[in-house]
Amino acid sequence: MHFKEVKGILSSKNGMNISRGCIHGCIYCDARSTCYNMDHAFEDVEIKSNAPELLEQTLKTKRKKAMIVTGAMSDPYIPITQNLHNIRTCLEIIEKYGFGLAIQTKSNLILHDLDLLIKINHNAKCIMETTLTTFDEQLCKIIEPNVSTTKERFDVLKTMGDNNIQTIVWLSPILPFINDTKENLIGILTYCIEAKVYGILCFGMGLTLREGDREYYYKNLDNYFPGLKQKYQKRYGNNYILTCDNNEYLMELFNKTCDDHHIVHDVNELFKYMHLFEKRKNTGQLTLF
Repeated sequence: MHFKEVKGILSSKNGMNISRGCIHGCIYCDARSTCYNMDHAFEDVEIKSNAPELLEQTLKTKRKKAMIVTGAMSDPYIPITQNLHNIRTCLEIIEKYGFGLAIQTKSNLILHDLDLLIKINHNAKCIMETTLTTFDEQLCKIIEPNVSTTKERFDVLKTMGDNNIQTIVWLSPILPFINDTKENLIGILTYCIEAKVYGILCFGMGLTLREGDREYYYKNLDNYFPGLKQKYQKRYGNNYILTCDNNEYLMELFNKTCDDHHIVHDVNELFKYMHLFEKRKNTGQLTLF
């Protein structure tokens, strides 16, 4: 871990990452890709020490309210004390200035800040997002070794729902020959139905691999799934997109299940919803601002 003062904290689309790098160890992590030009070891997490100050300076001068979107490139709940302090302070600032929030994490540490999410959701819109990749708890500990297990994330989804906070699940990635089974998909979807999630983002059954990410993924295949790397290389070569052989069947099952249970699963519609700021009326209902 190291600290760095940065010049800005929000992207042009109000995306926010309060750190760079990660210690979660997910074997498929795209953020390891060399195209992101990280100038330090991935596990040497860079904490943006002045993130809260920059956020306050930015939000207090913004003329138009918006959704602040965080967690796309770096999980806001990396278990480092200063990082956890920073995210809580940032949430306090978001609530103070009346902005909305769409926050993505694989950690149940987010429950420590549930009080702030409820406050944000009282005046604007708060969305909590998480990734679910496998229903198998033992497999989860292999492919996502240092994060909350699938069952723990399911419990977070339920808690958010119990507090009227909308939830979205990222069903990604589905790893060819590892978790691309009907049983796994049904298990994840059953969790989503029980937790009453608002939507599920799915870009197809498969994963993407780029330089940096590919090498780390294959190293872990050698460690945990001997012989599978060679099967990947023969089947996919150096393709960026690795689509599961049973993609069509699994997607039909996914789409039908979502339709049957009124779960939003159109990718464009979900991204629009996540970025659309809505302010609550005195009745508690959301209205376009």
